[in-house]
Amino acid sequence: MDFSFPALRRMVMERHHSSAAPVSLLSPMARIAPSARDRACLSHAATLGKDRADGDAFFRSCINKGQSMKDSVIKGAMGLTLALGLAACATETHQSVKPQTVSAASVPYAGARAPIAVGKFDNRSSFMRGLFSDGADRLGSQAKTILITHLQQTNRFRVLDRDNMGEIKQEAQIKGQAQQLKGADYVVTGDVTEFGRKETGDTQLFGILGRGKQQQAYAKVSLNVVDSATSEVVYSVQGGGEYTLSNREVVGFGGTSSYDSTLNGKVLDLAIREAVNNLTAAIDSGAWKPVK
Repeated sequence: MDFSFPALRRMVMERHHSSAAPVSLLSPMARIAPSARDRACLSHAATLGKDRADGDAFFRSCINKGQSMKDSVIKGAMGLTLALGLAACATETHQSVKPQTVSAASVPYAGARAPIAVGKFDNRSSFMRGLFSDGADRLGSQAKTILITHLQQTNRFRVLDRDNMGEIKQEAQIKGQAQQLKGADYVVTGDVTEFGRKETGDTQLFGILGRGKQQQAYAKVSLNVVDSATSEVVYSVQGGGEYTLSNREVVGFGGTSSYDSTLNGKVLDLAIREAVNNLTAAIDSGAWKPVK
């Protein structure tokens, strides 16, 4: 039932006009003037209408406030999303890293620089030589490149490149010049005798307080100086190295990364550098001479 003021007024007027008195006997004022009961009903209807109007106004106010609050929440969420997006943006940084050199590179040397060739450098360890290996000696190839660099840095040798003979010959032909290749009295060969890596970890209070992980890589190499005329091994040195990387997470802060593959190259470089340092130390002490 409709209790609005217009509906109640219509109901009162219809009830008044449907009274027992004939319409013709009523005065004009009586036809339109409501009774005291009707006036009370109309007053109550007016009050209800006012209350309803006030209620509608209050409801519209609540809707407006709710919409305003909704807009504020949406704007706040958009601002938070933007802030998180900016905070999560990837940053790119770069810097140059100075490679470590052999200790002899910083020591002045005024003696003769003997020509020396670098022979094979094989991986004799069990690393990367399993059942599913493709047979390529990547570790030995990497070790040979490192050895050539460190031998040249000592300023004790004239290192001869034997790996790029085809390219060197082609370049000499392009230049129209006959090659004048030098021979070496000694050839340095090398072997990776030991190489391995492992990961160890620990936890504190079953991992609740934190956990840690330690990555280790170990390498050992041997260098042999061979007389090219007699194939005699005239001197031998060894070098070893170990690299360790530790990560720790404490009460959810920090992190433990996966295995860092760069440790392989770092520990191999360290072992070869140590062997070359021992080789140059033998020259300086007179244990062997690269010049016949």
